[in-house]
Amino acid sequence: MFFLKRPHHPSERTLSVHASTRLLNAPAGLRNVSKQINNRKVKEEYRQNRKEAPLIMATYMLVHGGDMSTDTWNRMTVRHDYPDGGQLGAKYWDGTAAVLRNHGHYVFAPTLADEHTHNLSYHIGQVCTLVDTEDLHDVILVGHSYGGMVITGVADRMPERIRRLVYLDAALPDPGQSLFDLFAEGGVDPLSFPGLEPAMAYVEPLRFDPRNLQQLPKTYILCTESEFTTVTCVAKKKIAAHNAGWTYLELPTSHVPMATMPDRFYQLMVSIGKQ
Repeated sequence: MFFLKRPHHPSERTLSVHASTRLLNAPAGLRNVSKQINNRKVKEEYRQNRKEAPLIMATYMLVHGGDMSTDTWNRMTVRHDYPDGGQLGAKYWDGTAAVLRNHGHYVFAPTLADEHTHNLSYHIGQVCTLVDTEDLHDVILVGHSYGGMVITGVADRMPERIRRLVYLDAALPDPGQSLFDLFAEGGVDPLSFPGLEPAMAYVEPLRFDPRNLQQLPKTYILCTESEFTTVTCVAKKKIAAHNAGWTYLELPTSHVPMATMPDRFYQLMVSIGKQ
């Protein structure tokens, strides 16, 4: 979600590269050489595999939105996948990552630091650091919800490392806009949404040079039954006005398609890797 009210935790959550951000979530053929990701030889093998089979393997970076509660996920899926009262972080990407791995792709899904105690710039830095540390190139950078702010900032800093930007029912800012500004642009008070709080990450304006993103292929996936259509419709208008380089798609489902329309969403994500 863009934001979900939750208790503040006194301990700092640092970059959590959970299972899917490491080679544990790599395609099956790489797992037997994956346990020493920091070993230079393993990285060289990964790069060589990318060179030898570029049409088979793609590298996905999946960036989540506001830290979704387990209660919200369980309610949306009509299952009890997780204990109540917890937070998912990047775990809501687990199903997506599994499907992409099964199709031969390489997947990272970092858990962003607490949005109440860390700002947007910090989140952007987390993802950029992961791209640099793992020496990733030709990345399909996917941002869901608030994650659209993050991937825009990442692409501004390192456009040469990005293959495609994918905005999943996500914020699409202009330079100098914050997430809250996008709600205002849509004509609504952001505080009118239940659970919305002026967290640090949501009120920081994003400074970037749009020329750095101009040449990158971009996909926008709008979820037509989302409760955040005031924000996503702003994105739709921006794309219509400047549609060069954009692919625009719609899914007839909620703001969290991996919960409410998983199979169709997974198929869409796999197809993006073939573009």
